[in-house]
This record gives sequence, C-alpha cells and structure tokens, in this order.
Amino acid sequence: MALHLVRKARACRSFIRAFHGGAVADPVPQNNGIHRIFSGIQPTGIPHLGNYLGAIESWVPEHSELSWILGCLVRMPRLQNLPQWKTKNDSLKQEGTVGLFTYPVLQAADILLYKSTHVPVGEDQIKHMELVRDLAQRFNKKYGEFFPVPKSLLTSMKKVKSLRDPSAKMSKSDPDKLATIRITDSPEEIVMKFRKAVTDFTSEVTYSPSTRLGVSNMVDIHAAMTGLTVEEVIHQSAGLDTARYKDVVADAVIQKFAPIKREVERLSVEKDYLKKVLQVGAEKARELAKPVCQEVKKLVGFL
Repeated sequence: MALHLVRKARACRSFIRAFHGGAVADPVPQNNGIHRIFSGIQPTGIPHLGNYLGAIESWVPEHSELSWILGCLVRMPRLQNLPQWKTKNDSLKQEGTVGLFTYPVLQAADILLYKSTHVPVGEDQIKHMELVRDLAQRFNKKYGEFFPVPKSLLTSMKKVKSLRDPSAKMSKSDPDKLATIRITDSPEEIVMKFRKAVTDFTSEVTYSPSTRLGVSNMVDIHAAMTGLTVEEVIHQSAGLDTARYKDVVADAVIQKFAPIKREVERLSVEKDYLKKVLQVGAEKARELAKPVCQEVKKLVGFL
C-alpha cells in the first residue's frame, strides 16, 4: 500500500512541478493561513493529483489521527447528506466503503491540522467546506477556541462539465473514457473526445448554461484555455458551427497542455528526485502538524 502511494505521489508531484514550470514552492501547507488542498483545487481530469495528499498522509500520521478525533464530533446523517457521497454511493450500487464515506472528515483534518484560514476550492467542494467549518466550530465549542474557522476562496473556473454528460462535472473517475480530458492524452485523443462531446442540434455557438449545457461547457473550456472572456470567445466564434467549433476548442486545449505534458514526461522518469522531494515535503509537513496534533490530544484528554 505504501509503495502504491509513493508511486501515485511521484506521478502527482511531476504534475504539480510541470504545472509550475519546474522549480516551485513546496506545496505542503505553510503557516500563512492559506491551505492548498489538492482535492479542492485540482484541475479536473488530471490523474492522481489527489493522491499527493494521500502519500503525505501516509508519512504524516497526524492527518489520520486528527481525522479520527474529528470523526467523533460528526454524526452519520451529516455525512450521508453530502451530495458527493450520495452520487458515488449510487454509482457503486449502494456499496460505498467506509473510507469513501468518511473521506470528507479526513479532508477536514487536512485543512484544520495546519490551522488554515482560507481554502481555494471549486464549486463542488462548498458542502465539504461547510463540514470543515462546522467541525472547527464544534471542536472550539467543546474544547475552547483552537482552530480558525476557514473560509472558502472560490476559484474563477467553478466547474468543468463532463464531455458526455454536461449536466455533471468532469471527473477523473468517470467510467466513460470519452467524458474526461487528461493532460497525458495525445492530441489525437483530445480531438476525438471533443468531436464526440455531447452538444445539441443548434449549430450556432452561443453561451447559455441553463439551456445549452454542452455548448456552454465548450465555451467555458475555450475561455479557460485561452484566457479570453466568454464574450470574446463568442465573438471570435461567430460563423462557426458546433462541429467546427469543437475542433477549435480541442486545438486550444492541445496547445495549452503541450508544454505541461512534455514537462510531466520529463519529470516522470526522475523517480529518485521526485521521491526526495516527497520526503522533504513530508518532513516539513510533520514539523507543522505534530505540535498541533499534540495540543489537540491534550485538549481532548489523550495526553
């Protein structure tokens, strides 16, 4: 299991470094109040990015220790009502695991362990952030003011929708391989996925998220990849039908992903370097996490 997490984390770390052009500040949360929780801000469709925290958690036991303590403060109906649990459990035919069920509590521990005050999140993580805030407040009410109650910082790109079902978000775990664009996809795969993307029978490119979900998703992706506004995208796309427009969007994605993909491939073979970066990051994380967890244990009577 540990070896599996290390492999996942190395893949994830190569993605993180590639996104930032090589040398970057360590992604382990610092005491600056802002927590970079990857499950909340990961670009949709990037494989294994969430597993970076999984590896940190395996090397920094304070994550799981605090998660267990916080789990004693939340009731099952609270977790059962979280929309992501409902969706995942339904997709698993009501056979979701305990680990999946309690994952939002672990996510809360990831945040509170570093006394974070602000968390960049996507729209789909708002309910989970409400749980984080609730747990911080419950703990403070019972044991005294200790955790800051973190606030959400909504990212500008709220949600990327599935290419096959534009009413749902794009997800790396979607069983339909045509639904999700991955940075490791070849240009041919990206073009093919966009050509098969669900739109509608109106050929004109317009933006109406409530009535034209598929085409509006194309416009959102196009704007995100080029840095243009939605209005600028619509203006540039005048005269194109949706079939031709899909190729335009695919080309924008390919161009945006190309340098990142090259850097990912370069870093992925440097396994010793990536392992060292992970080890250093875990050590830094534990320096921050251990004293907080020790104080929590004292407050709840474990020490």
